[in-house]
Amino acid sequence: MARKQQEKSLQTQHELLDSAEKLFGSRGFVATTIAEITADAGYAKGNFYRYWQSKDDIMFEIIANKMQSYRQVRDTALSSASSLTEVMDHILDFLETMIDDRNWSTVFLEFTIHASRDPELRARLNQSIYRLSDEIFEDIVAPHITSNYAACKIGALNTALFEGFLVHSLLGTGTIDRADFRRAAMKLALANATDA
Repeated sequence: MARKQQEKSLQTQHELLDSAEKLFGSRGFVATTIAEITADAGYAKGNFYRYWQSKDDIMFEIIANKMQSYRQVRDTALSSASSLTEVMDHILDFLETMIDDRNWSTVFLEFTIHASRDPELRARLNQSIYRLSDEIFEDIVAPHITSNYAACKIGALNTALFEGFLVHSLLGTGTIDRADFRRAAMKLALANATDA
């Protein structure tokens, strides 16, 4: 009996997560209400609060799940990389996967702006489980760096360049394209990683 209840509870949680992700993608994070999420999933509003305290909490879980999925693909590709150029190619592929998921990248940027206004949310969002992390990037590129330049700075610069390009891409300005972004990110990483 307890096992059946646990399975039903997991199913309910997954259905609420799926509805939230779908509605955030179509309506936006701010515009979507908890009542809409529960109605879309076919549950009473109280079911939401069995798993999360707020809409922010469910969004953090969605972000963690998305990032874990993206990172699994990236880590598999990185396992065969033997140079900084190969590492950067895999990282840039990973970043472009997020750009291709237009609904997701739009919601993530919207939530980032939302969280930036609240010190607790901002601190939570800056944890590596929820975003591109300078520390994770540092661990990936450090074995290939021959200069005294801090690997975490290469990660921070790469993240800043990516996030800027993401905004540029979502706005559809068309001034620079993916090839420009990849060239700039690769050049920046390689220029700082070697003494030459």
